[in-house]
Amino acid sequence: MTADDEAFLRRAIALARASRGAGQAPYGSLLVGPDGAVLAEDHNTVLADGDIAAHPEQKLARWAARELDRATAAGTTMYTSCQPCPMCAGAIDRSGLGRVVYALSARQFAERYPASVAPSVPQEGPALYDEAVAVLDGYER
Repeated sequence: MTADDEAFLRRAIALARASRGAGQAPYGSLLVGPDGAVLAEDHNTVLADGDIAAHPEQKLARWAARELDRATAAGTTMYTSCQPCPMCAGAIDRSGLGRVVYALSARQFAERYPASVAPSVPQEGPALYDEAVAVLDGYER
């Protein structure tokens, strides 16, 4: 952890504080480019947008996938007030960002705020393998 990492994390926490002040959930994130410049920043807008996916990490990952070439995205660092949830982590992985630095871990969050942790939905599978792969075979993304 460098002094720059700590400064950017403090900015993410300030974004989270501002989000809470605006009546939103208290989460904030920023995306820093390979040169150390802030490329984008955002905060949680789940309540304002009526969108369960309006987490700042998700929004920044989607922005990066739209706006940055792969090489630039790979050189970025996302700083975020809390460790990205599984939904956001998937978006971050798919967007090709280079690194994530967070202030509060998912474990720390769950221990401190257990009532806020979403319950897992039961999943069943795999099933119908041949039918499912028939649709996927030959598809290149």
